[in-house]
Amino acid sequence: MKILIELIYLISSIFFIFGIKNLSSPKTARKGNLYASIGMLLAIVVTLFDQHVLTFEWIIIGMVTGGLIGTVMAIKVQMTGMPQMVGLLNGFGGGASALVALSEYFKITPAITTDTGVAIVLSLLIGSVTFTGSLIAFGKLQGIVTGRVVKYPLQHPLNALLVLVVLAAGAYIVVNPDMPEFLLMIVGISLVLGVLLVLPIGGADMPVAISLLNSYSGIAAATTGFVLENNQLIIAGALVGASGFILTMIMCRGMNRSLMNVVLGGWASAGIEGPAAVSAAHKGTVKSVDAEELAMLLDSVSSVIFVPGYGMAVAQAQHAVRDLMNVLEKKGVKVRFAIHPVAGRMPGHMNVLLAEAQVEYDKLYAMEDINDDFPNTDVAIIIGANDVVNPAARHDQSSPIYGMPILNVDYAKTVVINKRSLNVGYAGIDNELFFYPNALMYFGDAKEAMVKLANELKNL
Repeated sequence: MKILIELIYLISSIFFIFGIKNLSSPKTARKGNLYASIGMLLAIVVTLFDQHVLTFEWIIIGMVTGGLIGTVMAIKVQMTGMPQMVGLLNGFGGGASALVALSEYFKITPAITTDTGVAIVLSLLIGSVTFTGSLIAFGKLQGIVTGRVVKYPLQHPLNALLVLVVLAAGAYIVVNPDMPEFLLMIVGISLVLGVLLVLPIGGADMPVAISLLNSYSGIAAATTGFVLENNQLIIAGALVGASGFILTMIMCRGMNRSLMNVVLGGWASAGIEGPAAVSAAHKGTVKSVDAEELAMLLDSVSSVIFVPGYGMAVAQAQHAVRDLMNVLEKKGVKVRFAIHPVAGRMPGHMNVLLAEAQVEYDKLYAMEDINDDFPNTDVAIIIGANDVVNPAARHDQSSPIYGMPILNVDYAKTVVINKRSLNVGYAGIDNELFFYPNALMYFGDAKEAMVKLANELKNL
């Protein structure tokens, strides 16, 4: 029986691995989700038969309750709220790991071996930090908590001191297991640490924070696996932790930032809202265009690249953009989409939105695959993106985004920027692209603006 259980655990792990592999491409993402779901189902069923379950009633109640909540969330949460939901789910994962480790401690005390004690302490630390940190990330994305960088006196020394206190208390618990008050102190300090570590991260850095918290939740699950001596949980947690960390580093490279720079505070101007300040460096004027004029321009071009940003998500304009794409293609225009790795509020945000609107996967190009094509493109249409197309990242050494890889939209023959106003982006800085001689501002709500443009183009 034990061999059969381990064999099914191995099959489940293979499903997890292939699930993550398939999630690396939009074309296979649905298949990846299916594989991972099958793997999780196998793991849960086998675990229930492997472990001594006192009563299945509470397990069934928990499964039904959780399933109903998950179903309601999946149906009710709009695509614009997906980053918040992902952040919240990361927190739930961390919190669950911490609760399991805590309950296991009270179950087996005082017969706790050294390795189990270390695993319990790490699970409580990482799980608790993930829980409250994810709640703060959710609050920032939802607008409940300020999106700006929050700094306070002795910020880093205080955080370091709290970590040292937790590690010292953890070491004492490992040596003297029968000290529940120290364990509860670890939980309390770790919950506070989660808040203090994520609060200084600005809203512009939330894609990195979400990826990092996802990695934390996986590591917390893996350490809990050591507590329970469950190989499947160790493997699954390690996969999530490793893939989340790799994605975090990819996001950091996408902003030309170190992980420590993001974690320790990042852009001080992040989250500032307000009008752009026209400086002498811009040396130009803003040229605006209406739907009729823009339609006449697009009627005579052969290639267009759309650059989506968070503004498209807020306006829920992805379907209107798809309709405009269809009109352009009927006129023989080559249409593609350029996706910056940190566009939106979580990794892959733009890909998810466009996939939902039935935009073909082969039209979605990563920044490194399409950047060299902008000089040969007639029109680049930016929809709600800002910082990821700001040319200041290339040359302005005083800019907080200096060195960040950007989409080379300004190299296109004409650049059309759709925004509600000239307000700054999430990094809180001006976008000098608005003042370039080949740039046209198309003001308005993204959804309404794209619908109006598509209608005008149809009539030509």
